[in-house]
Amino acid sequence: MSDLPAVPDLGTESPCRAASVARRPFGRLGMALALATGLGLSACATVPPASDPEALAEFRETNDPIEPLNRTVYTFNEGVDTLLVRPAAETYRILIPPPIRSRVGNALANLREPVTLLNDLLQGRPDRAEATLSRFLINSTFGLLGLFDVATDWGYPRHSEDFGQTLATWRAEEGPYLMLPLLGPSNPRDLLGRVVDTVSDPFTWVLPDGAGTARTATGVIDTREGLIEPIDTVRREALDPYAQIRSLYRQRRNAEIENRTAPRSP
Repeated sequence: MSDLPAVPDLGTESPCRAASVARRPFGRLGMALALATGLGLSACATVPPASDPEALAEFRETNDPIEPLNRTVYTFNEGVDTLLVRPAAETYRILIPPPIRSRVGNALANLREPVTLLNDLLQGRPDRAEATLSRFLINSTFGLLGLFDVATDWGYPRHSEDFGQTLATWRAEEGPYLMLPLLGPSNPRDLLGRVVDTVSDPFTWVLPDGAGTARTATGVIDTREGLIEPIDTVRREALDPYAQIRSLYRQRRNAEIENRTAPRSP
């Protein structure tokens, strides 16, 4: 994987005063719908009164109306990460040399190129779609199934697009902040984007079940390995890690939507 960019300033966003994925896409869609329903019915933070305009403005700025529930899910995710995911990522880092980890990251990114290609087209960017298609063809052949990123050296740098970003370019609102079990930070727009990307990914359908599961598990561990230091920094230095992760997630998503360089966030 590439070197990690610097972690942005850890000035903590104030919280509201009130308080990686199933293999089968349709099963995932059902999970998403059930989750969205549960989130809508389970909890709601108290809206500050109009007599406290500062608190009301802060509530609207954070856009986290179910913060108590989100914080509970965040605590659950932290437990899973501490017990399972981070140890697996550390083991991966210890056992797998950096050059091989880089090849794994390249291959995983190459498998996502068809999704990026589709979203380039949906966003009305034929120039970026042409670059994505060129990358996929070059790296799948000369790059030995994507293990080597030959395309970047040939003038086709990597970029990533997903359906959540596409919805944003179509002026769809992001909706309230969500902390999803196991999947982490999101919002209704990005949650729908995850489902659509899974359904539209041709490798969802052509890879055998075992290969698809291995791809998902490897992607989770590879991503978490690259985030060991940033997440440790947030946990160590942020006054409120939950609020900091919420802020970092929004910064990264806004940068991706605007096709700017984005800091890696938890």
